[in-house]
Amino acid sequence: MRTEIALDLPAGYRTEDVLAFHGRDAEGIAEQASPDGLRKGVLFDGTPVVLEVRFGRGMARCCVDADGDVTPTLLAQAREALLNILGLRIDPAAFAEFVREDPALGPVVARQPGLRIVQSATVFEALTWAVIGQQINLPFAISLRRTLIQRAGRVHASGLWCYPEAADLARLDLEELTSRKFSRSKAETLLRLARLVVDGRLVLDRGRPVDAVVQELLAIKGIGPWTVNYALLRGYGYPDCSLEGDVAVRTAFHRLLGGDARPDIPTTQRLLERYAPHRTMAAAYLWASLGASAE
Repeated sequence: MRTEIALDLPAGYRTEDVLAFHGRDAEGIAEQASPDGLRKGVLFDGTPVVLEVRFGRGMARCCVDADGDVTPTLLAQAREALLNILGLRIDPAAFAEFVREDPALGPVVARQPGLRIVQSATVFEALTWAVIGQQINLPFAISLRRTLIQRAGRVHASGLWCYPEAADLARLDLEELTSRKFSRSKAETLLRLARLVVDGRLVLDRGRPVDAVVQELLAIKGIGPWTVNYALLRGYGYPDCSLEGDVAVRTAFHRLLGGDARPDIPTTQRLLERYAPHRTMAAAYLWASLGASAE
């Protein structure tokens, strides 16, 4: 069943950022980006769904194509996912005003106005992607992500793969991942995370207080501060995530501020504190200052 959703887009909306984020996998098994829109496969309570987006003047015309009925619950989930993948959670205007006179990021924002935080469709997708990407380069991470989708995900009637939900991933055996280039620790963390969600011991609710989310995630073996902050940014959409452990953030500060060496993590944390409560947007512009999108 197919249902249409129309979403208004703000003036100056940067479709190129959205398409670049969702077009990172050149094989396009679960996301397909084209100049005028994108298609993304997702699962909502076990139902394969393709979210189709076509960009028009001031509007995104979206189609929810489900392998089954589009119930009110599924439609609400699809709308939330569309807000995420289109980067409509955080308005960048407040940050632009906040750093207007800032010597480091003020000029960066002026050169690239309207930058938005594009998110994964769901919190679970963002968190598992953060685990996959720990301490490896982006091409290898994309390859592992593709493997995860093909081992645990499901295929929509259109042929597009849908990113797995926790129940799908929890059913895998450890060897199904470790035999396909996942490190044992990474595979164990992914399965541990999925099983905690399935058992109800971890609730991935975007509306929960950030401090409670951080404490719960840090208590999971294999998940550290960088992974948590990345998930808060790309999954939960919190506006004040501090990514002092991110190498690209530290490199960007080094280039913008100079100095003999890249700032260490404590120094980077102090540098980011000046941008509270907008540290999420600060990270986005630090990434942008390097001339490449964040993972």
